[in-house]
Amino acid sequence: MHHVLRRLDLNLLPVFDAVYRHRSVRLAAAELSMSTSALSHALTRLRDFLQDPLFFREGHKMCPSVYAHQLAPHIAASLAALNHTLSPVQPFEPLTSQETFRIAVTDYTAWCVFPGLISELQKTAPGIAFELCHLPNNPALNELLAGEIDLALSFSEPDEVSHPDLDEIALFSDEFVVISHARRRSLTLEDYLAAGHLVVTPWNEKKGLLDSHLARLGLTRRIVIKTPSMLGSPFIVAESELLMAIPSFVADTMMQVAQVKAFTLPFCAPRFTVKIYSHKRSGKKASSDWLKVNIQRAIQRQRITPL
Repeated sequence: MHHVLRRLDLNLLPVFDAVYRHRSVRLAAAELSMSTSALSHALTRLRDFLQDPLFFREGHKMCPSVYAHQLAPHIAASLAALNHTLSPVQPFEPLTSQETFRIAVTDYTAWCVFPGLISELQKTAPGIAFELCHLPNNPALNELLAGEIDLALSFSEPDEVSHPDLDEIALFSDEFVVISHARRRSLTLEDYLAAGHLVVTPWNEKKGLLDSHLARLGLTRRIVIKTPSMLGSPFIVAESELLMAIPSFVADTMMQVAQVKAFTLPFCAPRFTVKIYSHKRSGKKASSDWLKVNIQRAIQRQRITPL
């Protein structure tokens, strides 16, 4: 592996990059704090290794060969990436930071966290930006471990096992209620099982979370619509005979925007916990820790009872 790099003195690459940019041995040597003779010797070594003249002198200019033109963008990009990656981590300053956080969410977790969070951060960290993404698994384990996302906002039930490489912060607990059209007066277990259901599956699961609890009771429900998003769901329920189980935190808002009514779930299901998930060896620890604290504060400022 890396059989070429093992034989190449990597210190020669900045020499190539500087001569290519300046078209001058003298200017390149000044940039690298080298003597012109030392830089010329380094350039000769690189020419011998690559078996190409790389640069031709025309008057006072060093003109690149065809091969040098081909190499230059790759060497420049590699040096820039290494310089960025190997630079000491700078202290995180929220007020001046331009950092972008990539966070895995569902409709529900974004609904709970981001209205209050953004309201506050626009004053205390105006340059911060977010990329919210819906991912196909919970709690975005592979993406967290690969560093593709910074945090995940998800939820778990009491019997779920924690992953050894993930940090978890419990934000608050919630429970399911059932919404139906506003004409319904009551909801029994028999009514629930006889109805058709709209089920939100944010990770495109085959069944909803409550189907597992019904199965333990030896019961099933009829799923008519399965969707990854809550956005249009209350309006479908309002105009149909379908039922929909939703977290209680969003039920009040849904009753304000659609003609629906909320009922207690007619069977026992455990409460679930909304959590922040992150990788224990995150490369953005200072900024991620700051964000976690602000997410917790956003929850405390809302009508949600934190754990």
